[in-house]
Amino acid sequence: MTDMYRCVMATPPLDVIAGWEQVQQFTNAARADIDELLWRRDIRAASTEVAQSSIARGGADSAALEGADLVGVEESPMGKVFAASLAITAEAPKFNEIWMRAPLQAITGLHTLVAKEFVDEDRLARPRLNQEADDPLHIGFLPDHQEIPGALMRLSQQCSTTKVPAVIEAGYVHGEIMRLRPFTWGSGLVARATVRTVLSARSLDPSNFSIPENGMFESNRTAYVAAIRDFATGTQEGIESYYAWFSASIGLGARAAG
Repeated sequence: MTDMYRCVMATPPLDVIAGWEQVQQFTNAARADIDELLWRRDIRAASTEVAQSSIARGGADSAALEGADLVGVEESPMGKVFAASLAITAEAPKFNEIWMRAPLQAITGLHTLVAKEFVDEDRLARPRLNQEADDPLHIGFLPDHQEIPGALMRLSQQCSTTKVPAVIEAGYVHGEIMRLRPFTWGSGLVARATVRTVLSARSLDPSNFSIPENGMFESNRTAYVAAIRDFATGTQEGIESYYAWFSASIGLGARAAG
């Protein structure tokens, strides 16, 4: 692991990132892909089936990124991860109203939903208290646990007042949760679920037709890890590189739904 990944920098404010031309270009392309999906008559005609398929495929792909790509017995560890991933993917859009007024409450609520079978009750929805956190993608770096409460509060405050485009906000939330890995277990599942929550809450994909998790999965784990490491540098170059990956993943997820 390089020193760059040990010395993780603070993330610039959301509104600052939203002003960067490259970020705007990348995310505008992703938004266009979602808009194209939503305007298709065949998709709207089969809206219930498309939304159900999106949840099933998105949950499976998010679980696969956690290492549960070969599911055996339902009560096996990987079987439980798969079930938890399906549950959080299905429930993510139901946090829409909470997200708009209290993003941190939505994040902790999603963690309670997904981690209840994996951590002690007193650790549900609570930031980790040490430098121990699951790392299924092998990202490697881990910000100091003392940073987490303040970072999550800043994230929530920014998202509760921001007017930046939905894809930029969703990418920021996903990147920051993946950077922090604030929970001892399940941060990745929560991060990917928030993408659905934000896109739905901000009315970009209110029916949850697209499959952002599929785009992330299809980009492969190596690219995913590189993107998170880029985001964590806190530099404009690194964050723009992350948004190139994130926006491409969103676009892939929109096209996969069609």
